[in-house]
Amino acid sequence: MQGTAIGAAALTAGSGFLRQRLEAADAASGLKGHINHSVCKWCYPKVSLEELCVAGKEMGLTSIELLQPSDYPILKNHGLVCAISSGPTVKGPDGKDLGGITHAFNRKEHHDLLVNAYEGHIDAVAEAGFKNLICFSGNREGLDDETGLKNCAEGLKRLMAQCEKKGVVLCMELLNSRVNHPDYMCDKSAWGIELCKQIGSPNFKLLYDIYHMQIMEGDVIATIRKSHEYFAHYHTGGVPGRHEIDETQELNYGAIMRAIVETGYRGHVSQEFVPARPDVLASLKQAVGICDV
Repeated sequence: MQGTAIGAAALTAGSGFLRQRLEAADAASGLKGHINHSVCKWCYPKVSLEELCVAGKEMGLTSIELLQPSDYPILKNHGLVCAISSGPTVKGPDGKDLGGITHAFNRKEHHDLLVNAYEGHIDAVAEAGFKNLICFSGNREGLDDETGLKNCAEGLKRLMAQCEKKGVVLCMELLNSRVNHPDYMCDKSAWGIELCKQIGSPNFKLLYDIYHMQIMEGDVIATIRKSHEYFAHYHTGGVPGRHEIDETQELNYGAIMRAIVETGYRGHVSQEFVPARPDVLASLKQAVGICDV
């Protein structure tokens, strides 16, 4: 009992130190400190990671994400973290890449290869001092949602003991199957939440992508308020088009961010829109300002 109390005290102290660091960074950049800002590197193919680190830090970002462990040293050189890391991919017996959006945990025949690949990534994320690691359901390809749900739960449960030991959270991303990812299975928040319940571990949650879920089901703020305990991370994007999140699209990101803050969420919110304007970093800075409530 005494050891548990000491551990809890240490965790609280560590969390307090992290909050102080983030608040100091926000104060230096003129931000309010309620939202921890991140960005997805893949949206900026013409900007090097080094350049994005420098520019992002100046505008108040504390994270650049969807990166591989080989990228971590560059982040650390700039005092940044990777709020959610990209998962591994591995070749299946038929030559298909497993672990990406289309072929993942909803097929039992993928489990052995995926579990083996994810074990190494879980260790790498933990060793870097980071927390979240992305995963996917895979496409349906004729598989019914109930069977796919059971298969995902069976495969992902094999990783939970390691995740719990290492302090890593596996996050399955909710994606739309209407516009961007036809046939993707984890395309509704209710399906993902049921998966969380079946796995039954605090180290498995969802990446709630606001852009994707607006397309699939709408009701974004109500969903966040009702089900935020299942969401470990958030992504943005303008609807329609997945471009800038300003008045050119239909979502009220200021209101959405306030709803997220009101839930007590202390993780990162990441910009995952593809800039349509030439000055891509100006669009990113604008988005940070919109989300800084």
